[in-house]
Amino acid sequence: MEIRQLKAFLAIAEAKTFTAGARRVNVTQAAISMQIRQLEDEVGLPLFTRTPRRVILTEAGEYLLDRARKILREHDSAIAEIAEVAGAEHGRLRIGSASSMFATQQLPSIMQGLLETFANAELTVSSGTSQALVDKIMHGEIDIAFVSLPVENSSISTDLLFSDEIVAIGHPKHPSAKERFISAAALAGEKLILGERGGNTRRMIDDFFHAANVRPNIVMELSRQEAINQMVENNLGVGIAGAKTVFREIREGRLVSWMIEGAEIKWELGLARLRGGYYSPIAKEFVRLCKASFVDREKELKARK
Repeated sequence: MEIRQLKAFLAIAEAKTFTAGARRVNVTQAAISMQIRQLEDEVGLPLFTRTPRRVILTEAGEYLLDRARKILREHDSAIAEIAEVAGAEHGRLRIGSASSMFATQQLPSIMQGLLETFANAELTVSSGTSQALVDKIMHGEIDIAFVSLPVENSSISTDLLFSDEIVAIGHPKHPSAKERFISAAALAGEKLILGERGGNTRRMIDDFFHAANVRPNIVMELSRQEAINQMVENNLGVGIAGAKTVFREIREGRLVSWMIEGAEIKWELGLARLRGGYYSPIAKEFVRLCKASFVDREKELKARK
């Protein structure tokens, strides 16, 4: 078995078609088909069942899938360890972030600090929902990611960085602006502006409404918390946010907030990486810088009060 064949097999298994799999590994469909034929000839069994619209893993394919992922992870770890021979200032770190606010406010200075130690490091950053980023870690596409906690995957290790209580936010001219609490039914009846599906916070909010047996009136689903806050500031609806992250807007009178009756929802941000995977020096330094950054952020938030 060759690494390129296993990468081709994994790409098709995840993309469900030969065409999409070929795009993932940047080869032609004819080339990826040949690689799979060679792999099937070697194992002596078909790995896929071809249907008009998609491919389905055979029993042999399902058995190979987990093994292929483990082999490719070990391959990437070996490459990373060998790369360290070039010197401590080198390294590669592929970062993912499900928090646009963090990526805007804190990540740039963290990366700058990282480059002070690893001057010739190869750093990349991508965004996505927490679930999408966890999937990328599992598939070896990124090394570490900022995600909402908890992560329900035993193969993923996480470090808690920041915790914030979830509150409802509204415009100061809202009829209930002077109230301290809002019920599930009242909140569900508002024009709700929520985060996109796929993140833990949105899932917990949906679960809360489901448990309260009310159907929320969702008018917008946005990927950035800043966009949600701005929409609420323009009196276009009621949103959900972390109490600490909107403290300044509330203090300045641009927003009001309500505690949500019966809801004990906390937004927790953490760093996720593959459990048992190669923990490179650059990744260790990145984690250290992140933890220090969030300690400073907590001090700053307390000083504002």
